[in-house]
This record gives sequence, C-alpha cells and structure tokens, in this order.
Amino acid sequence: MSVPTKETLVLLSGNEAIARGAFEAGVKVASAYPGTPSTEILENFAKYEGVYAEWAPNEKVSVEVAIGASMAGVRALSTMKHVGVNVAADPIFTASYTGVRGGLVIVAADDPEMHSSQNEQDSRHYAVAAKIPMLEPSDSAEAREFTLLAYDLSEKYDTPFFLRSTTRIAHAKGAVRIGDPVVPPVEPGIVRDAAKWVMLPVNARRRHVLVEERTRALVEYAETSGINRIEPGSRALGIVTSGVSYQYVKEAFPEASVLKLGMAWPMPEKMILDFAAGVDRLVVVEELDPHIETHVKALGLKAQGKELIPICGELDPRIVREGITGERGSAHSPERVPNRPPNLCPGCPHRGLFFVLNKLKAIVSGDIGCYTLAALPPLSAMDLCVCMGASVGAAHGIEKALGKGAHGQVVAVIGDSTFLHSGITGLIDIVYNRGNSTVIILDNGITAMTGAQENPSTGKTLQGKPTHRIDFVALCRAIGVAHVYPVDPHDMEATEVVLKREMAREAPSVVITQALCALLPEHRRAERPVYEVSPAACVGCKACSKLGCPAIEWVPYTPEDAALAGKKPAQKGVTRINPLLCDGCGQCPPLCKFNAILRKSQ
Repeated sequence: MSVPTKETLVLLSGNEAIARGAFEAGVKVASAYPGTPSTEILENFAKYEGVYAEWAPNEKVSVEVAIGASMAGVRALSTMKHVGVNVAADPIFTASYTGVRGGLVIVAADDPEMHSSQNEQDSRHYAVAAKIPMLEPSDSAEAREFTLLAYDLSEKYDTPFFLRSTTRIAHAKGAVRIGDPVVPPVEPGIVRDAAKWVMLPVNARRRHVLVEERTRALVEYAETSGINRIEPGSRALGIVTSGVSYQYVKEAFPEASVLKLGMAWPMPEKMILDFAAGVDRLVVVEELDPHIETHVKALGLKAQGKELIPICGELDPRIVREGITGERGSAHSPERVPNRPPNLCPGCPHRGLFFVLNKLKAIVSGDIGCYTLAALPPLSAMDLCVCMGASVGAAHGIEKALGKGAHGQVVAVIGDSTFLHSGITGLIDIVYNRGNSTVIILDNGITAMTGAQENPSTGKTLQGKPTHRIDFVALCRAIGVAHVYPVDPHDMEATEVVLKREMAREAPSVVITQALCALLPEHRRAERPVYEVSPAACVGCKACSKLGCPAIEWVPYTPEDAALAGKKPAQKGVTRINPLLCDGCGQCPPLCKFNAILRKSQ
C-alpha cells in the first residue's frame, strides 16, 4: 500500500483510523481474533507494507503474541471485541506488572445495544481492575490520534495501554488527517531483565509497587496533558462525558459547559472538581455502566447520571436531551427504521443440521456464531448459548447432571473457528472425564459470522499466505475421540441417520458437518441447480417453510385465485421459491411429499 503524503485528509471509519494510527506509530506486529465491532482494524492494518498481521486462535493468544513482540522492542497491537477481553484477561493483568519495551496497545471494542454480542459488557472496568490506562476516542480523527498517542505514552510510562472503541466509533466515518509512519524510539532486540519480565512472586511484588507509582504519574498527566478538556458554556448545565456520548451531548446541548474525558482511566480528579465548581448543575452522560459517575460521586460531588440516562443500550441525542430536560417529543428523535429479522442465508449449510436437530428433539447446547440464529423460529433448535466455546463444556455438564438420554439427547454445536478458539479444551474434558456427549463441529470453511475471515482450518493466513490446514478428524482422534464422522448437512436424511446413531452412543463422539458457507466466492461459483415450485402440484401445506429459508415465499390466495388455479377452497395459497435468492442447496425438495419442488429448467 502506498503511503500518502503527510497531512493528507481522508474519510475513514474508526476501525480504519485505528489501523492507520498503528501503521503511522510504527507498529510491526499485530494479532487479533475477529469480533464485531473490532474486526476491520486488523483487516485494514494487514494491507500496509512492511507489517506483520495475524488472526490468532483466540484473544488470549493474541495478547501473548503482542507481549512477546513488545518484549522484543517492537511496537505491537492486539485488538478484540469486549467479550474477548474476558478471554485475554489473564495475560493482560500480568502485562500491567511487566510493563513494556516496545509500545503495546490493546483495543477493546464494546458493543452497546448488542448489535452482534451476547452482553453489553463495559470494558472500562478492566482498565481500573488491571491498573492499565485507557484512552477513549470520540470520532475517527481521535481514533487515529489517540492510537499514536497511546504508543508514545506506553513507552514513556512503561505500561500497556487500552484503547476503547464502541460500535458507532468503529463503523462511523469521519475526516481524518493522516501522516507518514514514524521510526519508534526503541531499538528492536532482546534485553534480558528477569526482574521485569519473569513474574515470580518476588519480582511481581516489586513490580506492583511500580504500577502504583505509574498510576499516580498518569493521574498528573491526565490533569495537564490536554487529553481531557473543558469546553466552557452556560453555567446552568455542566456535562461530564466521553467517547461517542460526547457527540450526542454536543448535538443535544450545544450551549452547555462540557468536560470531555479522552482518558477513561485514570481520571483527572482536580479537573473534575474545578469543572463542577463552575456549573450549577452537574450531569454525567455515558453509555452502559456508571463508570465516570461512580468516580465523580466518589469525589463528594452532587451529580446526576443513571437516574436520567439509561444504563442499557446505546444513547442518541434524543435520549440525552429528554433524559436531562424531562421533555418528550424532542426534535432530535431519529427516524424509525423497519426491523429486519435476522435469518440464516439462503443455502446456509447450518439450516439443514438444525432442521434435523429440531426433528430429533435434541437438547442443543449452542455457541457463538451465525448458527446461534437457529434458536429462532421456525428452526427453534438451540437451548443454551453462553460464550465462545461454552457449548462443549455445558453439554458435558448437562450429561453429568442428568445422565445420557434421561431428559432427551444432548448435543453440543460449535463452529469451526469457535472450536479452535476455545472448544478443544471442552472436548478434552469430555474424553478425560469419561463423558458420553456428542459434539457437532460446523465446518463451513471460514469464520463466517464476522465477515469471512481466515482461521487455522482454512489453509490461509490473514495476509493471504498458504499455511497448514487443521484436520478436524485427525485432531479429534488425537484427543481420544474414537467415533468421528464427517457429514454433508445439505443431505438431511444421511445427517439424521448419523446423528441418531451418535446421540445414542455410550461414548464420546464428534460429527463434523462439512459444507462451504453460502457466501464464499468458491461456493457461489459452483454450478448448482436452482429450484422452483410447481403451482399445480403445491397443496399449500407449508412443510417446506419449516426450513425458514428466505428464498421460500408464501403467496396467499383470494377465493378467486383458488378457483382460477383449480384449488380446493380450503387451500390458502401456494409456496414460491424466489429465483434471485435460491442457492440450489437442495435442502427443500425432500420435505415436499407431493414432489412440487423441482429443478428449474434452464
């Protein structure tokens, strides 16, 4: 990728801006596990020349790779969504003690409103708990600027730095001034220093003292650096805010005095006290938890916060305006957008599997991925979903609690990338502890949910280089599973036969569904027949609609339509297959007892 001349103005999303900031900061090693809303950071960073970028098996490994690169004197980046911070917490907390050589930045991308997440976790708590400073940009320009700043401060204060983003910051675009990459001040290479890097208790005790001294120094920086700023306005209302909430505040209350916190932790206590003294009414506006509010009130200040501003979901100018004024019907109300129900894509191989699991009345311990949508009608074939990799351990727990088959046959369902992320250890647990659970690995050839990223089972790296491809059959057998069976989930009859047998087996077993994601180019290039419904043969039973395929549509009849079509008056309509959506997967024809679903003539 060519490097633009210094101070070029471009339009970038927050994720693109973070990637650009990392490149300009001289980052050479970046590692991540894809997770919305953070995924595009690494995808964009990988396009720059002279850098190394990888998809790690999980977030813990990603941070450990970045720690190693930092120890080697190279600036490093690790990115993840908020729930990934939970997975990476072990090395993160200790990295706070070791400190850095090359700058180390960890991006935590939170997802208020849970657009693509199982909870609304607020990552700012990790900054406090791990005693790691955190910067929080409020637009794309600051996303680049704060990324650059984080590397300088990381090396200056000998600490990893968090950079907190949210969905709106990550995906909204704004004008960004970009420059040329710098040469980092640290010389790459290993400098042996066991007292700093080897966290034996005797060393960790000494490092903890340094962490506390560092925090005090960072508080002074927060007070004086300009990363936090007071924007004077009306004395009647003063608002303390940060991140994207700052944008909502400025739109809803352009006349108010504002304390904008660019550093989410540690906080500038003196600045907060000075700001509060200059306003009549003090309000804290922030998304999710009362992080700022708690610390403002701990200073003895009378402030309003979550009694006015919701603790759940995203904010917007209307919510902020109405919350603070108590008025309704604000001019800042956003346009209503029709809901679009989530659904598996036409031709998705997961649909065939979950149709069979529903038919078999299996108790399904599910996991995080596209296939979590199978919990919704009409498939309704998932009973539990907690976090990445939990399906396997939870299925084992159900089986040990109730016995195999006592309350229905239990299966664990997990995606290929998710299995490699954190499902392998659960399968080891089943084998080691003499469990009898059946684990179904959904191998669709890609990390689909986050936008088709490579993983260790695809045979390619993030930067497009060929690599070793994990063999799931060999891996499961090496763990100790004697019964491992690949199936084609589009062939639902054969899949049902295998699942019935394995669910009844008194031993651990693994079924691997092997069919490409319907959105992969190599799948879409394949020649497959498109199907259509014969109106004359269709009796309107809707058996095919139980698949929930978006390509299968229902056309209602009026009495006149039925008469013209020669149908019985009781028939309410016919099924139609949309030729623009049909993927030709072949799942629906076997469901029609009347042979009304036929290959479309070319």
